[in-house]
Amino acid sequence: MAHYVHYTDPHSEEMVAALDQIPRCPGICFFMDINKSTDIKYQGGLKEWGRKLNNTFNNLLYANHFQQHIVKGIGDEMMLFIPDQDLQKKSSNNNCFALLEDIYAALFLIKNHPDQDLYLSCKVAIHYCTEVHNITFFENANDYYGSDIDLTARLMTKSIEHRIVLSEKFYVKVINDLINMGLPMDMGCLSRVSERYIENFRGVPGSTAFRVIDVE
Repeated sequence: MAHYVHYTDPHSEEMVAALDQIPRCPGICFFMDINKSTDIKYQGGLKEWGRKLNNTFNNLLYANHFQQHIVKGIGDEMMLFIPDQDLQKKSSNNNCFALLEDIYAALFLIKNHPDQDLYLSCKVAIHYCTEVHNITFFENANDYYGSDIDLTARLMTKSIEHRIVLSEKFYVKVINDLINMGLPMDMGCLSRVSERYIENFRGVPGSTAFRVIDVE
């Protein structure tokens, strides 16, 4: 449950005290963006682009049961967040490696489906967050704020269609999952993971390490 923050007094000591007590909410943040979705709206009517958006959202979200983790959408870009405690409660696919495999499989289906008129191509960025709080400034809404959410959005600038960008922090979590399961480090889509890249993102102090997986 998100902590609702709303105080009319800008100097409220109660607000400061309340904010200081809100715990961090570690988990996985990922952004998904449907590529060239604006273009198709100029090329056809709702029955055309609405059909493709429906199919793409079904493949990305509902097939993997991600819909309950949607936080917000802007146009055709979505932010999702899965708290650690929610991921661990799942009876299956309850670790970072399984989550990555699910996302890769969805993008693989889109890229390689024999009927290329069904879906729109997508790009994804994933980060494991520790500096994040489950708070909202709007009543009855669910949201997450923190520097790690902002960093996930910055990682999206390195993604292109059919690509997953994963922060080094998330990649380490995936590797630890493989170690715990006794699986090889190049299992599944990790056979296609890139070397480590370093980038200085606007507004983010220090350098950020990340990797990419291009869907074959």
